[in-house]
Amino acid sequence: MPALWIQNARVIDPASRRDAPGDLFLDQGRFVAPLSAAARKRARRINARGLVACPGLVDVHVHFREPGQTHKETIATGSRAAAAGGFSTVVCMPNTSPVADNSGTIQLMKDVIARDAVVRVHPTGCITVGMKGQALAPIGSLKRAGVVAITDDGECVQSNDLMRRAVEYARMFSLPVMDHCQDYSMTQGAVMNEGVVSTRLGLRGWPHAAEDIIVARNIILAEQTGAHIHLQHISSRYSVDQIRRAKARGVRVTAEATPHHLALTEEALAGYDTHFKMNPPLRTEPDRQALIAGLRDGTLDIIATDHAPHTDYEKDKEFDYAPNGILGLETALPVCLDVLVRQARFKLSRVVDLMTRGPAAIVDLPAGTLAEGAAADVCLFDPEEIWRYNAVAGQSKSSNSPWSGRELRGRVRTTIVGGKVVYADGRITV
Repeated sequence: MPALWIQNARVIDPASRRDAPGDLFLDQGRFVAPLSAAARKRARRINARGLVACPGLVDVHVHFREPGQTHKETIATGSRAAAAGGFSTVVCMPNTSPVADNSGTIQLMKDVIARDAVVRVHPTGCITVGMKGQALAPIGSLKRAGVVAITDDGECVQSNDLMRRAVEYARMFSLPVMDHCQDYSMTQGAVMNEGVVSTRLGLRGWPHAAEDIIVARNIILAEQTGAHIHLQHISSRYSVDQIRRAKARGVRVTAEATPHHLALTEEALAGYDTHFKMNPPLRTEPDRQALIAGLRDGTLDIIATDHAPHTDYEKDKEFDYAPNGILGLETALPVCLDVLVRQARFKLSRVVDLMTRGPAAIVDLPAGTLAEGAAADVCLFDPEEIWRYNAVAGQSKSSNSPWSGRELRGRVRTTIVGGKVVYADGRITV
């Protein structure tokens, strides 16, 4: 690969507290010190005037569906959607078919990743065998096979004792445990947030307490064992308050918010549009504001998309029967720029941090920085460009997005992974 010289960008690197106009130099897949005069003549130049150059975005919560559900997404199409959204690194959930509860399935995924992925894709392994919540998966074998965390995302371990054993073993292998917080005894048949809107629409309500109870359980277990538990897609203001108090005591919990929970509320379901049906459900305006406040003060550590592709024929059903989940990778950055920078007045560098350095630290990945010698992963984006998102024409194999057809502000222009341009000006380049 020729050396790359990115010129005239606004360079934002939260890891080094850099936010200033400047250039970046990439050679042999790494960031390097300024090139010599001779090397500059040979380098490929990218004029980034008017653009932000930041580390490639990192998402620790995506569903790429392969193996077994490739009618929805594949590692190839999912990684292309990631590149189009400015993500250079993603972490895949294990709820595939078969689920990733053994080293053989992890190796299969790694082989497909090596062959098909255009960004860095890291697998997770299951907490329990078959994701059935009855017996622990072989956590040590999964770690040796290359997982970066364990989780039963898509399911929640209901047995408190089994979860305790899981986090104790995970601590032995220095693996974070990611948990989807849901008490199933409180959500049978539920399809949206429990409250005035669910009553008005005649839909079975999903109380925030179903999340809050499991969040409390996980905080207790993290405090008792010293293990790192990462709380996925937090949606309730009561959960945010519990996490804030736990962190004040030094408990090893981290937590994420999704762009859709930051931007939308239960009112979006007034038309029974299944593109707004998700798990956990969209909640109230006070909940949304609590998530924003949690990101502002560090209670919530990162933003993650929970990218969850489904086919059009699966989503085109009565609301009760449609699956939960939406696409997230291609729209995450503009949605977060709108909600956090323009509306909530976050500094742009803070939002970049929530989508780069922060997520990489959760699973201990060498990503999220523009430091000399680091892997040359870059996202170049125009924070002001207005464009219309068309999910059908996007890079994902599915199109279940509530933002399809809407104008968004802020657009990824180029994604670079390991010094190689993998996405530029609306198309995959590898």
